[in-house]
Amino acid sequence: MFAPWGRSELALYGGGSALLGGAALLLPGPFAWAAAVPFTGAALVAWFFRDPERRIPADPGILVSPADGTVADIGTVEEPSFLGGPALRVGIFLSPLDVHVNRSPARGTVRHRAYRSGKFLAAYDRRAVEENESCAVGIECEAAGGRKPVRILVRQVVGVAARRIVCPVEPGRGLERGERFGMIRFGSRTELWVPADAGFRCRVKVGDTVRGGSSVIGDAAALGGGAS
Repeated sequence: MFAPWGRSELALYGGGSALLGGAALLLPGPFAWAAAVPFTGAALVAWFFRDPERRIPADPGILVSPADGTVADIGTVEEPSFLGGPALRVGIFLSPLDVHVNRSPARGTVRHRAYRSGKFLAAYDRRAVEENESCAVGIECEAAGGRKPVRILVRQVVGVAARRIVCPVEPGRGLERGERFGMIRFGSRTELWVPADAGFRCRVKVGDTVRGGSSVIGDAAALGGGAS
């Protein structure tokens, strides 16, 4: 299965490379090896835009990873625009070999979407977090015990090779836990922000490998509901 946001690249680069590879096979014997180059390019494009199905945990109160990759940092930061105060931020680094589809950490409704233009520094560069192009999606989730809804934030951040953020969701859109909502192309960083007062218990540490939609990042006492 391939990500729907990669169809043009799959057709243009993947299909084009496959055609070139087929043509190269018609070259005289000593030159037929050249077919390996375009065929390899087609395989890499297909590999990047792969979108495997995931088993979404149904336990109430948990937050799943918004992306595949490696947990790069965990820390407390201020987020005044949507969360309105201090939040725990879990940063996930995606290499070009990871699945780049982003998924919703919890069931909820999109209430906020903010794109910010910026630089294209390497995702592992500390300055990238604050200076790179990004798109933040704020999700309002059902709270436990009928309390005030809990807000969480997912932020897509480009890297040195990633030049396009895909995020078609708009405020008012409902999302299920683990549902796909966008992707970043060719290497990037994805962040999960949870309010400090949500009683969030982080279950991952720096260096852990996570999978979007299936790896549990943590649980929050204030959250209610599970996956549908």
